[in-house]
Amino acid sequence: MKKLHVAVVASLLALAAAAPAAGAVTFDATNTASGTPGGKRFDQAVGLDYAEQVLSDASTFVWNTFNQPSPADRRPVDAVTLVVEDIGGVAFTGGSDIHLSAQYVGGYSGDVKTEVTGVLYHEVVHVWQWGLQDYGAHSGIFEGIADYVRLKAGYAPGHWVQPGQGDRWDQGYDVTARFLDYCDSLQPGFVAQLNAKLKDGYSEDYFLQILGKNVQQLWQDYKAKYGV
Repeated sequence: MKKLHVAVVASLLALAAAAPAAGAVTFDATNTASGTPGGKRFDQAVGLDYAEQVLSDASTFVWNTFNQPSPADRRPVDAVTLVVEDIGGVAFTGGSDIHLSAQYVGGYSGDVKTEVTGVLYHEVVHVWQWGLQDYGAHSGIFEGIADYVRLKAGYAPGHWVQPGQGDRWDQGYDVTARFLDYCDSLQPGFVAQLNAKLKDGYSEDYFLQILGKNVQQLWQDYKAKYGV
């Protein structure tokens, strides 16, 4: 009986070691456009293994940026996937599925590996950020948060606007990303707090709640700081 007990315990320990950790996220990338110029360039310059590692690294970076150390703090996602496809545009994300344009990869004139890395960081944010139920009416803030993470990760391309530039705080993408970076400088962790509040729906009042000023005043202060 004792030998049987030891064998059973050893078997259970082996199964536990082989099983994925509770709450673990898997990352997978496929290229359905390998026969196209852009798909071939992706395989040569980026590669599926590297892309999967970026999905993992970017997710960890997003969790840290959003101050979400526990899976209980995050959106309930157990798999993040990337598909490289023969489509137009740059990339888009639906749920936890990221779609990258092979046409964009093929036509990009600079360091395509760095550019794809930055694009994937942006898209991974859309997998994890809260509040996307309000994306249609307030896309600027969600795209701005995604580019803010890309900026903080060190993958902002050279063509982005400079700090202080832009017409509206919610213009989206690089304009809003630069503004959010300013807001975060006023109170470190601002973007994490903003993302957490967006779980309950969008409101401009979150800026006032967190920073003590309404967003229009913050935008004026931001423009004044950079003399724009």
